[in-house]
Amino acid sequence: MNDRMENRLIYYPVGMLIMLIFAFLIVVVVSFLFLNLAKTAFIKIGFSWSQALFVLLASLVGSSINIPLTNLRCSATMVEDRYIRAFGVTYRVPVAGSCNTLLAINVGGALIPMFISFALIYRFPQSLYYALAGIAIVAIVTNRVAKPVRGLGIATPALIPPLCAALAAILMVYGLGAPHDLIFLIAYAAGTLGTLLGADILNLGKIRDMGAPVASIGGAGTFDGVFLSGLIAVLLL
Repeated sequence: MNDRMENRLIYYPVGMLIMLIFAFLIVVVVSFLFLNLAKTAFIKIGFSWSQALFVLLASLVGSSINIPLTNLRCSATMVEDRYIRAFGVTYRVPVAGSCNTLLAINVGGALIPMFISFALIYRFPQSLYYALAGIAIVAIVTNRVAKPVRGLGIATPALIPPLCAALAAILMVYGLGAPHDLIFLIAYAAGTLGTLLGADILNLGKIRDMGAPVASIGGAGTFDGVFLSGLIAVLLL
């Protein structure tokens, strides 16, 4: 793999300041878990605070790694800006000269959250319908607020997906009778899978028009919403 290809696949999806803020939030959230270890529903679904720390750190570190899926021929002129701002957040986009969009999937913003969500739903099959309902709610809301940004791809306001997922989980537990022990699972799956579905998957057809060198599922534009969904889900315990 040449240097240009590596630069297109390994880069942080948001600015360094935002990454540092996310790292600080991990410390705060894991401290919360440690101090409330005996009280939280987190333990009841098989997680320890150390496992929570590992998942959150793996998501943050993995956010810089994109796995290529395919190349799409652009239908718009390539934008070569290195930094793009959307909804008050600065996203880093690698520079490329040819008019091709590399469609990739982000490790920390898509693969890890998807694996955790599917594993939890498989382990607790009684959560399936509640999780699917939460995913549908978040996907619909996220899809409505997602904004095509030329040179970047699809961007979403960072706080809307996690807050929507939290409200959906609360609705499932206190309105529709889902077991309270599953509130983290519902919020996490709804926030991560709902964001990926509503922002990225349902907008794949628009990627060719964005003039972006890289369009990463779960990467720049949606990673912050997916990551914050995991943090806020923990705080619901």
